[in-house]
Amino acid sequence: MQKKGNQINASSLKYYTLTNNEEISPGVYVISFLRDFDFLPGQVLKIAINNNHPPRIYSICSGNSENDIRILFNIKDDGFLTPKLAAMIPGDEILVSKPFGSFLGTREKAWWIATGTGIAPFYSMINSGLTANKKLIHGVRYLNQFYFEDELESELNENYIRCCSGESSCNTIPGRVTDYLNGIEILPDVNYYICGQALMVVEVRDLLIKRGIKFEKIMAEIYF
Repeated sequence: MQKKGNQINASSLKYYTLTNNEEISPGVYVISFLRDFDFLPGQVLKIAINNNHPPRIYSICSGNSENDIRILFNIKDDGFLTPKLAAMIPGDEILVSKPFGSFLGTREKAWWIATGTGIAPFYSMINSGLTANKKLIHGVRYLNQFYFEDELESELNENYIRCCSGESSCNTIPGRVTDYLNGIEILPDVNYYICGQALMVVEVRDLLIKRGIKFEKIMAEIYF
């Protein structure tokens, strides 16, 4: 998933060779390259394709003991970078920064709330062994946007909640994430992590605060 990047010189980044590029859903891709650095689950990378254009920021989507770094993204029709990343093949090179960021998974009890490709940092946390005491709520418009759902269901069981606003199935809750949250008890003794587009993040944060959750227990990551 893409976040808006700082306008920095891409020459400070390092070249990595793609090992895989897979379209996992229409217009949604996972690219991979071999890892030669450590990272904390939830951290991000700056990515570019050359030194002439500013990089963009993406969450790492792989576990911190895996050999490959994976990045999940969807094509932005009006974007510069994502259509080019989608067209790349193994052997092509991209520029990548060192990992950074403070949206970090912990072993504390938490609810993870995501929409769309905002699932990426939580998928990294799960694959890094941080599943215990977690509840994941993933909201999408269409059923084919529940990325990695088989693995997530296997890891989280009843603590994996799927909310779908545009289609229905036997294992999803109809409506948006906020509809689901408005209909359940909000626990005061857990941390809340929110990842998705700005409007969703603001709406969920405001909902939690109105339901008595302290601001310092809410962590947010906004995607564009």
